[in-house]
Amino acid sequence: MPTDSSREYSAAPPPELDEGYWRALLDENTSTDDANSEAASEDDFPDQNTSFFENDDEPQSESDWVLIRRLMEDDAALDLSITGYNRGGLLVEWRSLRGFIPASQLVDFPVSSNSMQRQKALTSRVGEMLHLRIIELSEDQSRLILSERAAQVLPGERAGLLSRIHPGDIVSGVVTNLCDFGAFVDLGGLEGLIHISELSWGRVGHPAEIIGRDQEVRVYVLDVQQDAGRIALSIKRLHPDPWATVQQRYHIGETVHGVITNVVDFGAFARIEDGLEGLIHVSELAEGHFLHPRNVVSEGQEIDARILSIDGRARRLGLTLRAFSP
Repeated sequence: MPTDSSREYSAAPPPELDEGYWRALLDENTSTDDANSEAASEDDFPDQNTSFFENDDEPQSESDWVLIRRLMEDDAALDLSITGYNRGGLLVEWRSLRGFIPASQLVDFPVSSNSMQRQKALTSRVGEMLHLRIIELSEDQSRLILSERAAQVLPGERAGLLSRIHPGDIVSGVVTNLCDFGAFVDLGGLEGLIHISELSWGRVGHPAEIIGRDQEVRVYVLDVQQDAGRIALSIKRLHPDPWATVQQRYHIGETVHGVITNVVDFGAFARIEDGLEGLIHVSELAEGHFLHPRNVVSEGQEIDARILSIDGRARRLGLTLRAFSP
């Protein structure tokens, strides 16, 4: 996919991304299951400093790590047979080493949060031969991560793209996969991650609320890690932060039109513009007594509310419906 290297300025300077941002990918896709394990529980995810296969009794050859690193540096592809799976993806073996393929790095893997459907899809791949490319390697952590998606391009294309893309660029790509923690975008041989927090200035429950698979999108490049081959992307930074000017555009006592987006025990949230939501506290929903906020409002309902408070720095907007109650 061609890129637009226009280096446009985003509405806000890109934040420093700590390693926790990048761990999101592996947090969702790793566990210490044995290769033949049927499923993984919520408690099976390892600490980020532990090996994927720390319980293996077979020693891993030091020379094999040297060879696999050489293959990674050459951007070579490998054809490996799937030996097992866990909740997060598929397991493979190369000589004395074991590798992991996150589900998010599989081609045409179904988008589903249903654990049974995911397990069925992963089980069906065991014994299958996959064309793979190494995307992460750490001998100290016995970590070998491979990708079926990365193997779809010719050798050297990913390195070339990494050298051409810089933080601040505006590029185009196609959404290849959606996960709970964000969306992957193919930039033309290399995938970048839009973390869920970078999809919108507003609250997002799941990336599917904002974008869909196979959708072409323009994204802002937040960060590029050449050594790891990682690119952090953002959609929301193509647009001004509505909270930055909220106190100039609205005032206390003003009546605004909005839509109820979420109803909780302590009140309801209403969106008055893209990326700008206010809270109607339970005490401000209506006069008198009622059992639950859902007895007064429902998600998707259009309302007129009055602004009680504005705090752009804290990203808080207080609303009331009491002035409009019968």
